[in-house]
Amino acid sequence: MSKAFDMELFLSGTLKGAPASQRRHVRQAQVMQMAIEQRWQRKTPWSWQMKHVLWFLEVFLQEKSASTQYYYSLTACIISRRIQKYESWKHFLRKTRANLIGQDNTATAITHRRAPLKPLCP
Repeated sequence: MSKAFDMELFLSGTLKGAPASQRRHVRQAQVMQMAIEQRWQRKTPWSWQMKHVLWFLEVFLQEKSASTQYYYSLTACIISRRIQKYESWKHFLRKTRANLIGQDNTATAITHRRAPLKPLCP
């Protein structure tokens, strides 16, 4: 019997910032992992391709708010840096972020009196 993949241990070296943000990224990475494993039978991020991450961000999360999708795209960026695929994935991640910001960033900022979302993976 194989041991379950530990997402927290996997991301521990790359996560920075507040403990609450770190927990959010780990939780979101676990959701991504479960969804991709269920749909594509890819158990670890090491076996993921860009199409799996794009499917998760564009199809799996389509019913979620733009801000939720944005935070998941930040988690996807962290994962891509951890598995050393950021350079080949950054175009797609930025394109996804641009679509999210174009969706309702202005409306969210006005309704909730918040500043617009910051760019993903500069």
